[in-house]
Amino acid sequence: MISTREDFEKRELEMLAPYGMKSGDSRGREYPEDEPNHRTAFQRDRDRILHTTAFRRLEYKTQVFVNHEGDYFRTRLTHSLEVAQIGRTIARILGANEDLIEAICLVHDIGHPPFGHSGEEALAQLMEAHGGFDHNRQTLRIVTRLEQRYAEFSGLNLTYEVREGIIKHETEYDVSSCEDYEPDKRGSLEAQIANIADELAYTIHDLDDGLYAGLLTPGQLDGIGLWELGKEEAGFEPGAFDELARHYLTRILIGFFVRDVCYATSQRLEKARPRSVEALQRLPSDVVGPSQDAAIMLREMKDFLYQNMYTHHRVVRMHKKAERFITQLFSAYLDDPHQLPASTLTYQKVNGETLARVICDYIAGMTDRYALQEYQKLFDPFTRP
Repeated sequence: MISTREDFEKRELEMLAPYGMKSGDSRGREYPEDEPNHRTAFQRDRDRILHTTAFRRLEYKTQVFVNHEGDYFRTRLTHSLEVAQIGRTIARILGANEDLIEAICLVHDIGHPPFGHSGEEALAQLMEAHGGFDHNRQTLRIVTRLEQRYAEFSGLNLTYEVREGIIKHETEYDVSSCEDYEPDKRGSLEAQIANIADELAYTIHDLDDGLYAGLLTPGQLDGIGLWELGKEEAGFEPGAFDELARHYLTRILIGFFVRDVCYATSQRLEKARPRSVEALQRLPSDVVGPSQDAAIMLREMKDFLYQNMYTHHRVVRMHKKAERFITQLFSAYLDDPHQLPASTLTYQKVNGETLARVICDYIAGMTDRYALQEYQKLFDPFTRP
């Protein structure tokens, strides 16, 4: 049996919640296109994202640990895949559109510059007088302008719903600015699920990476609510925490939060009773999120990670290096633009962009290792340009 797009759209009508986004109801693309016969609009968006240069580069972009510190640690790519997996699981349980959530989760970090949040903070300062910088806006800029794959238009021509999910992506470290995407409305159910999936993934997986790296020790975590919950469910004996135990604990904590978010969200939906996507987006607050008790434990863990891992001297030293790398690269290119590739200068002339914005795009697109190589070429007299 061959399934068509119409078959998939019919299944969505039958299986998704009334407030779940149906691909057949999409507000469409900026540039009209005929949709494929055997994929929904959101499936097509996901596939376009997977094939971008920006998505591939996530393999060598920092999550917390710079790539050259080891192959084990998560990168922006593995983080994005983990966010998508958690997002799809929550979506399946709550009756949301898995394809839309997967597309939003996979694309949500492609606007991140090298060296994680340090790179973003450096570019934000450098661009303060030139229109600013944040990675949500940069992600939208990539998918609407910078990726050049089609003769008919710039960007990927994604559906409105995926673009809205990008610009309304919010966590504690990501604040959206969505003036062009109905700021009076909340994100869709799918966008809200992508937000919590991101928050759960980076919190629990940063804990895992920190333990593996030795920046954190099990003893430091004694008394932390989530840690005690995981130890109790796993039945760990004192002093018996090894690699298998660490993997087990990670699974326990992710599973706990997925269940909690689903039950807590279901209760909020039952109380609010939205009967459409529009009604859900008009609610006074987001419906997707953990219960009050789980939120307190999540807050406690995030505070612990900030105090003991994100401000650990090994992490801070690398972050300060990253700020210097990016600041000096930006200044060098601004001082003499002819150090930029010819294609970058051509793009500036053709599209009428300011020099600062073109430099920002160029640096934001770099991987960690490419930025380090560029730094050597520009400032190390013994490295060939």
